[in-house]
This record gives sequence, structure tokens and C-alpha cells, in this order.
Amino acid sequence: MLTDIQELVANFSSWIWGMPLLILLIGGGLYLFVYSGLVPFKYMGHAIAILRGKYDKKDSPGDLSHYEALSSAIAATVGMGNISGVAIAIAMGGPGAIFWMWVSAFVGMATKFFTCTLAIMYRGEDEEGNAKGGPMYVITEGLGKKWKPLAMFFATAGLVGTLPAFQANQLTQTMIDVFNVNEANEFSAKLLIGITIAAIVSTVIFGGIQRIGKVAGKLVPLMVVIYLLTVITILFIKIDEIPSIISLIFTDAFSGNAVLGGALGALIITGVKRAAFSNEAGLGTAPMMHGTAKTDEPIREGLVAMLGPAIDTLLVCTLTALAILSSGVWQGFDGNGISMTLAAFDSVLPFHSGSIILTICVLIFAFSTLFTYSFYGFSCLSYLTSVKTGKYYNHFYVLVIIVASIIKLDFVINLMDSAYALMAIPTVLSTLILAPKVKKAASVYFQKLKSGAFN
Repeated sequence: MLTDIQELVANFSSWIWGMPLLILLIGGGLYLFVYSGLVPFKYMGHAIAILRGKYDKKDSPGDLSHYEALSSAIAATVGMGNISGVAIAIAMGGPGAIFWMWVSAFVGMATKFFTCTLAIMYRGEDEEGNAKGGPMYVITEGLGKKWKPLAMFFATAGLVGTLPAFQANQLTQTMIDVFNVNEANEFSAKLLIGITIAAIVSTVIFGGIQRIGKVAGKLVPLMVVIYLLTVITILFIKIDEIPSIISLIFTDAFSGNAVLGGALGALIITGVKRAAFSNEAGLGTAPMMHGTAKTDEPIREGLVAMLGPAIDTLLVCTLTALAILSSGVWQGFDGNGISMTLAAFDSVLPFHSGSIILTICVLIFAFSTLFTYSFYGFSCLSYLTSVKTGKYYNHFYVLVIIVASIIKLDFVINLMDSAYALMAIPTVLSTLILAPKVKKAASVYFQKLKSGAFN
């Protein structure tokens, strides 16, 4: 029975991530990229000024500052997808998959600008009067009540897509690999690790969005700095191989010499899927977090959100990919995910220090994502039912952490990919329909900025 379910989920994941969804996600993002006139990209400096708090107002509606909103969103995206997700992309699609991750990131920046601007522009309220954002509110507030079935479709898919399965699974596997747990004791060890993870996560998520935002605000800078310094050290040691590795990424991207099947289309899909898992652009999760930002200027939050894919995919994922590829362990490696990344780090850094440092990074990355994802699931359930019912979601969330710690990685990946695909459909469709509203608002905002109205 379990095998049948796993096969069904795998087949559905393969089917839903076919060419139509690829056209919607990448084609839609590319359209938004061009339609924006690249104007938002010209204001990256302004986005950083917003992030630093220059325009923060305590009396603005919302719960989180611009910085806390971006930190919380990045806490969800800069996670296991950047460490094990990149390794999975290389294992399944070869080095060329990284190029298509880059393409997805650039169009993803435009997608996040539009989706997160809309999250503020069409922000809703729950029955307790709290400001709420996300595709479900964008759809109902921006397109009208007749579109509510589409909003409910997103929220239902979001309940699955924001489960902590992948993070819990890979965090547990990291502990198993690092401590060399033998096969006979593996199940009991995974169960114990899963229970421990669940207990730690509980101390944060039951404190609500404001506690999550404060914890994320402290964890994100720490985790990015430690990880980047480690990866840069590896690249410095392997500096002579970097030019050939970069060349390999570009040549393999168009040769179609993917590990699975060798088809260029499959290679592109692999890159896009893993980029979507990493930066979540177009999936609708980030707008739920950015929709809680304390601001009455939608364009500002869109600009801040646009920084997410740049940090997540163009910076962190790229450095991870270069570290793995330069180590050479990816060729013929029996396994993928976190096991490959651990092997890559250990093969370059002396005294097995790679495992120690990466384990610390994995702990921070995974927990930051686990803290944030609980808010996404809570938001989806609250929309479908009520805030009172939504508060029970965290109990279910903690239980899933324990279960996910002991199940197979392939099933987890296929389940998450399937849910993400379903979430992308209403998110991208509603964004494309409402894009003219964002462009008009952006034109007005940037004119005011040039005139000095915000000084």
C-alpha cells in the first residue's frame, strides 16, 4: 500500500512538472521581467535603504519590519534547498542544471517583485483584525469573491507544500551521516532525532509570527556569513578548477547531457524545479510573509522581496554548486542530497572539518526554515477555516517533523514538488492578471522617489 502511494506521488510529480507548468512558471516570470521594463532592478540601492529601516514607520499596518519580513522569508528559502537541493539538482541533471537555476532566479526576482507588491496592495484581514497577505488574499481582494475557489485551491495545496518534511528529513540524515550510525540502529536514531527537532521547533513556533520574525532576524545573518566563509575557503583551495567548472555549467546546460535521460527539456525542468524549491519565486509562500510587513507602500515591499532570489539562488546556491563540482565527488557518487554535500566538503577541507562546519550550517539553515514554514501552513489553514482552528496547525506540524525524519527522501521530494506545482498555478495566474496594477503603482512610486517626496 505504501509503495503504491509513493509511486502515485512520483508519477503525479513527473506529470505536473511537464511543459505547461514550465511555460507558466518560467514564461510567466520572463513576461513579468520584460513587462517591468527592468525598472525595479534599477532601484536595488533603494531596496537596500528600505531594508536598513530608512523608511520604517511604527504606526504602519502590519506585524514585521521590512528587515524582519525579508529575514523570515529568506529563513524559509535559504535552507536545505541551498545545501542538499543543489546536490540533488547536480545528481539528477548534471552541472548544466545550475545554469537553469540561474535563469529561474533572474526571472524569479521579477516574479517576487510583483507577487509581494500585490501581497501588500491587496492585503486582507483575519477575523481578529490582523493584517494578512498571500495569494489567497490577493485573489479574493484583487480579483473578487467569485475567484475564491482559486484562492482555496492555493491554500489547500499550501497546507502540503509548506510541511516541514524535506527539512526534517535532511537534517536527520545529516546527523546520521556525521555520526556514522550503523544500519541496525538507524531507525531508532532517526526517531530520536526527529523528536528532538520537534521539541526545539515547538519553543519558537508557538510564540507566533513576531517571535518567528525576531528569531529569523538573528539567525539569517549568522547562517549566511558562516556558510559563505566556509564555501569561499573551499573555492580558494580549488581556485585553479573554478574557470573550467563554470565553463562546464554553461556547456552542459545546452548539451542536454543530463544524468537522467540526457534530454535538454528534462535538464531545464530539473533546474527550474530545484530553483523553485530553493527561492520559491512564483509559488506564493514569500507573499504570505511579506504581506505582514509594517508598511503602507506596496512597491517598497516588492523591492525588498526582490532581493530574496538574488541572495538565495544567485549567491548561496551558486557557491554551493561550485564547491560540490570543484570537489569532483559528484561524478559517480552513490547518493545525493546532503550526503553528497557532506562528502564534497570533507574531501577538500582538512581533518574532516567540512562535516563539522556543514553540520553547524545545516542545523541553523534547517531550523530557520522549520520555524518559518509553520507560519505559512498556519496562514493557509486559517484562511480555509478560522484563526482559532489555524492555531491547532502547529501541533500537526510538529508531528509531521517526527514522521518525516524516518521516511524516504525520494517520497518527500516528490510530495513537495507536487504541492509546489499546484501552488504555482493560482499564484502566477493571479499575478499576471493583476500585473498592470503593480506597474501603474510602481510608476507613481518611482516618480515620487525622484521628486524627493519621501525624503
